[in-house]
Amino acid sequence: MNTHYHMTIAGCERDLPICPLNDKLSIGAFVIFGDCELTQACATELLKKAPEFDYLITAESKGIPLVYEMARQCGCKKWMLARKGVKLYMKDVIGVEVRSITTDHVQKLYIDGEDAALMKDKRILIVDDVISTGGSLHALETLAAKSTGTVVGCCAALAEGDAAKRTDIFFLEPLPLFLH
Repeated sequence: MNTHYHMTIAGCERDLPICPLNDKLSIGAFVIFGDCELTQACATELLKKAPEFDYLITAESKGIPLVYEMARQCGCKKWMLARKGVKLYMKDVIGVEVRSITTDHVQKLYIDGEDAALMKDKRILIVDDVISTGGSLHALETLAAKSTGTVVGCCAALAEGDAAKRTDIFFLEPLPLFLH
């Protein structure tokens, strides 16, 4: 089996390392951290497809550079981050559980009460690096709903496996799963 999967994302050619999840399945590891060219290109292309929104939200952590760059490019002064743990500065915290394909246990995501208040009656665009099982998206949709914001779209640079067949998201490229 190959050790990398070659693809073009937003005009940028990359070789994604193929990493085993278990004895039967491997994934192409899309790591946007530190790749400024790819982050900027993905943000530009996703914004071209995005509906009108008031705030962007992502889950900690790999979506952070992408949501930041999208906010920077469109002139947003604020975007929201669902944290994996409650921080001392967070007040009136709202939390939800999430299960991700790349994590072997149930996690929780939390949003600060001030951010939740800002999302009230606003249009929210959910941003992630890769959509796979949809667990993170569901958690972010739940956080937006608990904040009484309206999710107007869910987007990612890549849609992995069956996620590429979904009609309720938009993305730049499909990413296959690798069966052994």
